[in-house]
Amino acid sequence: MSSSYGNKLKVQVFGQSHSPAIGVVIDGFPSGMKVDMEFLSAFMARRAPGQALSTPRKEADEVEFLSGLNASGETCGAPICAIIRNTNTRSKDYSALAITPRPSHSDYTSLIKYGDSRDIRGGGQFSGRLTAPLCIAGALCLQFLAEKGVKIGAHISSVLNIHDDRYDLVNDEIPNNVRGFSCINAEKAEQIKSVIESARMNLDSVGGCVEAKIVGLGAGLGDPMFDGVENRLAQIMFAIPAVKGFEVGAGFEVASKYGSENNDPLCVIDGKVKTVTNNAGGINGGITNSMPIVFRVAFKPTPSIAKPQQSVNLKEMKEEFLEITGRHDPCIVVRAVPVVEACSAIAVLDMML
Repeated sequence: MSSSYGNKLKVQVFGQSHSPAIGVVIDGFPSGMKVDMEFLSAFMARRAPGQALSTPRKEADEVEFLSGLNASGETCGAPICAIIRNTNTRSKDYSALAITPRPSHSDYTSLIKYGDSRDIRGGGQFSGRLTAPLCIAGALCLQFLAEKGVKIGAHISSVLNIHDDRYDLVNDEIPNNVRGFSCINAEKAEQIKSVIESARMNLDSVGGCVEAKIVGLGAGLGDPMFDGVENRLAQIMFAIPAVKGFEVGAGFEVASKYGSENNDPLCVIDGKVKTVTNNAGGINGGITNSMPIVFRVAFKPTPSIAKPQQSVNLKEMKEEFLEITGRHDPCIVVRAVPVVEACSAIAVLDMML
């Protein structure tokens, strides 16, 4: 089903942006892990709306576990079901979109797919709100992986034409982000904030990229063909609304290189096989080679902007201009950073199991 992901670790997301609650069912999660509720709450807060440079919609995103934990707060082997109640919805903001769909949004395609029974409120099941349940599952996976020595980090690598420092492809370090903002370089963080604020003031939005790094996996994880590490990561990354691109290691730059430039020479470090460079991003033939996995995810600008845009009145079948109201992010990338980390953790743990 389209709302499910995983082979050994089954993750199913449910709910809509303005339904009473959204949530996730996680089946196959290892038993015996004491859930760190403080870590979970802090992780959820990074994605939550109502922050600076994001939608003004405020949601506490408090997680309620309905099953899967024992009396001591440990995972017990039963399917984990957790929900977040939607408390701050304004469905009236979306009433006109049933007739006049937003350009570059799912309003029109969901109508063709589901007819008038679709839920247009807040984007329904197509909303970025549904990344919150992914973050619940991802936070649990991140905690489990950390206990196994696997670390995952992400940062804003670019917004518009402003680029943050890149992760080092070779070493295992994951630099700490600038406090309160997911960039490595403090100066670049301020420039990115200015670009986003400028777009907001101009009733517009802006796109960008998130870069992620996974260390501590070792060699041999993954499979060739359809279950390669890149495949599994790409599949879950494209579940994040607004993702339009995915690249690993040197990414699309490899298309402009010679083989002698792109190949990663093998070497021995502390008795282990490593590579001198890491243009492959830690993956060969769909299988990890013990080097850091580094990849980037491209996000389009938020399609819901307040500037007048040409659309179509579906009732009268004529072109007309649409002015979108409601509460929307001027840049999805800011709140997408923890979502990319969460999705990475889900994919990695599923492969490890």
